[in-house]
Amino acid sequence: MSTTRANSAQAAAQSRTTSANTAAQVSVLLPLPLAGAYDYRAGKAGPLAPGDFIAVPLGNREVLGVVWGPAQGDVARAKLRDVIERIEAPPMPADLRDFVDWVADYTISPPGSVLRMAMSAPAALEPPRPVQAYTLGLADPELRLTPARRRVLALLADGPPRQARELAREAGVGTGVIRGLAQARALTPVALPPPPAFARPDWRRRGPRLSPEQRRAAKALADQARAGEFAVTLIDGVTGAGKTEVYFEAVAATLAQDRQALVLLPEIALTPQWLERFAERFGAAPAVWHSDLTQTQRRTTWRAVADGEVRVLVGARSALFLPFTELGLIVVDEEHEAAYKQQDGVTYHARDMAVVRASLGAHPVILVSAT
Repeated sequence: MSTTRANSAQAAAQSRTTSANTAAQVSVLLPLPLAGAYDYRAGKAGPLAPGDFIAVPLGNREVLGVVWGPAQGDVARAKLRDVIERIEAPPMPADLRDFVDWVADYTISPPGSVLRMAMSAPAALEPPRPVQAYTLGLADPELRLTPARRRVLALLADGPPRQARELAREAGVGTGVIRGLAQARALTPVALPPPPAFARPDWRRRGPRLSPEQRRAAKALADQARAGEFAVTLIDGVTGAGKTEVYFEAVAATLAQDRQALVLLPEIALTPQWLERFAERFGAAPAVWHSDLTQTQRRTTWRAVADGEVRVLVGARSALFLPFTELGLIVVDEEHEAAYKQQDGVTYHARDMAVVRASLGAHPVILVSAT
């Protein structure tokens, strides 16, 4: 865990503790097209802090929402219903909550409709599923040890717990051998945290050789990333002028500051060629976010962004509403494309909203154009 994430977790815990007596009643925003937030009693789920994900009763059903702040106080306490539970998930960052409010106000949309875009993968609020592995158990002395079984036990005697498939592969046996040893209690099942879903890009890798003009532009952008202050910069150049390699230097500077970077691209520009260029520059592929992801991929990516595991994400316009906790840079590539405008539901232009989110988060945004 980075120092930033550790400090954020500590601050959230302190916020819950210090606001215990004021958070007995909270205002909760739900991802529904309602007029505004609703008041609830914290009840046994308290103390609660702004940004906490919670489950609350609404009519005769249970829905997920976000603690938006102190109760508005326009409903008598006796009429309030209790929060069902606080969800064990990273709280929604303050700048994202501010962004939801800003977009709702600017587009004259119900805040809950905007929140729904920021909670586009509700299954990601569930804790990651542990991985089952095996370690040595207490075998029956009368257990018959075949050569295959001996190889499995020898592997575990000299190493950490392993998953069944890994054990079977390294020992050169079938998974039936693993199951047999587990049933005989020669192997003990243990739950391990899931492995990282995304590799970390290496900002130390050298990029391609840049021209003097490209180097000047890249240095200016990298300096902005290191400064960690709001700034808007336009890169203008014809196709093939090396704009991508230039803003990659700002991405590298952001990673060096242990911050996250978001690169927006129109869906039509999310091509294997761009992903290959990124992987060649940083030694690992970025996380991606677009409409063709499966529900499992969306859940995994959303949670990894919230946990800080994803360091660079490239995505279509909806990626702007992901719960980055350490966002330090936004790049809007092909900023002139009409695909950045959403006209269904909440109407917004992602290029303009990217500038807003960067302003609220106090970090730079780069607009890239070939027009």
